[in-house]
Amino acid sequence: MTMKEPKNGKEYICLAIESSCDETSAAVVVNGRKVLSNVISSQIDIHKAYGGVVPEIASRHHLNNINPVIDSALEDAGIGFADVDFIGVTNRPGLIGALLIGTATAKAMAYALDVPLIGVHHIRGHICANYIADTELEPPFAALIVSGGHSTLADVKGYTDYEIVGQTRDDAAGEAFDKVARVLGLGYPGGPLLDRLAKEGNPEAIAFKRVYLEKDSYDFSFSGTKTGVLNYLNGKKQRKEEFVPADVAAGFQAAVVEVLVNKSIRLAKERGRDKLVLAGGVAANSCLREALGKACAENGIKLYMPPLILCTDNAAMIGAAAYYEFISREAEDMTMDAYASAAL
Repeated sequence: MTMKEPKNGKEYICLAIESSCDETSAAVVVNGRKVLSNVISSQIDIHKAYGGVVPEIASRHHLNNINPVIDSALEDAGIGFADVDFIGVTNRPGLIGALLIGTATAKAMAYALDVPLIGVHHIRGHICANYIADTELEPPFAALIVSGGHSTLADVKGYTDYEIVGQTRDDAAGEAFDKVARVLGLGYPGGPLLDRLAKEGNPEAIAFKRVYLEKDSYDFSFSGTKTGVLNYLNGKKQRKEEFVPADVAAGFQAAVVEVLVNKSIRLAKERGRDKLVLAGGVAANSCLREALGKACAENGIKLYMPPLILCTDNAAMIGAAAYYEFISREAEDMTMDAYASAAL
């Protein structure tokens, strides 16, 4: 389909909604690149008591928060509902109850305003956060997406043309970080706390397993590395031996990051991509950002990374992804549904 051109030079304004996990977010984004507002209501403090996200509680808070968050996004952008050209919403993948809150709200708004509705894949949104961060970025490029539920390598051939090259076979990187952080007693959310502790440790003090799977595989497996940490800690406790938590955190983080970086660089080189995009919640990890930056510099690859506010779940990235879907295909109808899992 031929891409739509801005009508009479007018920019397309997207009201975007994100509710796939425990952040309720709404944003106003112009032509996929310019963010007029990006309001995020986090539930981290609520879920801390449970050591992780409780889906039913998350859904309840999305229901309470979504209308005020949307109102705030419009107010911050200085526009009204009449100025909205289309609605973009995360409808896959994620917690199904949480997704349904956002999807139902977006459908009702699109119907009431008589504007197009675009369903967005959450992981595509994470990749598209980089279009906001760097307005000069264009496909093709290789992409590494790392979060609590995903460790994915993709070859991005066009704005809406994605090829999955590798993905996690068990624990995603963020999930493994959270589990090791929990065993170390760091609390929730574990990933940022483990990253902070690792800065105080020696990454070479404890050698944890690097899992590369079959020769030439782009898939990831961090369950074995995580289990290695658990076995190490259990052995120390059984023998009543002291250990240095910071060294454990640093060693584990180094093992995970090394695999992520090596496979990402290999993908970029084998596909002839001179650009590599980092995305997802774990893209905020300081060790990963530093190691990937160094590896890209050594291999003549330009690295793109979103600012920290665009690494975690937010609606601005959904607005960016929705724009490119909007100009390249037909909009959804009112039968659009939400899906807990979906291919990229």
